[in-house]
Amino acid sequence: MSNNRTEFVQMSNEEFVREAIGIVSKAQENGACLRIMGALAAYIRAVNVSHSDLFNRVRRFGDQTPLFTDLDFATYGKHSSKTARTFKEFGFKPDLMVNGLFGSKRLIYYHPQGKYHVDIFIDNLEFSHNIPFGKPGTGRLELDYPTITPSDLVLEKLQIHQINHKDLVDLIVIFITHSVTETPQKGSIDGRYIGQTLANDWGFWYDATTNLSKVEQLSEQLTANGRLNENENTSMTRSINDLTNIVTNTPKTRNWEKRARAGTNKRWYNDVEEVTR
Repeated sequence: MSNNRTEFVQMSNEEFVREAIGIVSKAQENGACLRIMGALAAYIRAVNVSHSDLFNRVRRFGDQTPLFTDLDFATYGKHSSKTARTFKEFGFKPDLMVNGLFGSKRLIYYHPQGKYHVDIFIDNLEFSHNIPFGKPGTGRLELDYPTITPSDLVLEKLQIHQINHKDLVDLIVIFITHSVTETPQKGSIDGRYIGQTLANDWGFWYDATTNLSKVEQLSEQLTANGRLNENENTSMTRSINDLTNIVTNTPKTRNWEKRARAGTNKRWYNDVEEVTR
């Protein structure tokens, strides 16, 4: 992440999916709750509803370019040792410096043949804004398999303060392939959970709602360019409108209201210092 040159996964999408799911399965055998995050999670969920072509049409990095740069996972701190054992069994090489310094929050491993690297986020995703995973047994990670939930995927992308094209594309795919509901439903985006998360954090709410507008703008552009069809754009817009309505109508906490008074006059996001590899 610290280097400006983008490095891509050196295997086919199908191989990458099989390998990632195999790691999740082996972790579960070892007693660790490990879930796929990021672009690959969005891709897996799209494939499961026969929309794998979406990524090929909208392209995260442009035409004739691989889709993925790395493999992201989430796990619990109490499962760190079992997770580490899993990667050791697969022959992955740990980043000794990063894992030694930041091992309570994040782990990095390298594929034995150098085909990609792995980021594992522990207990929380901490970047521009914080997304907690909870605790084993009652946390967010047990709610879905082999990826984090669609709701957590949406939050993972919406929390980015300086969002880029590839993350907007991921959100478009997620919103096209998942409907938004007001109550928790398997395979849907839980609008109430997202609304409650943002209702306690004005900064997160501000960046999330700003990013939702950017998603709509990009979707319109991709539709005009023929990368999306009208039905897909309509489906995506419906999901965003449903989520926006829920977020707007969710009562805000005193913390949110107090922070809202300062607005953008005070920094509302975390400075992200990327780990040097």
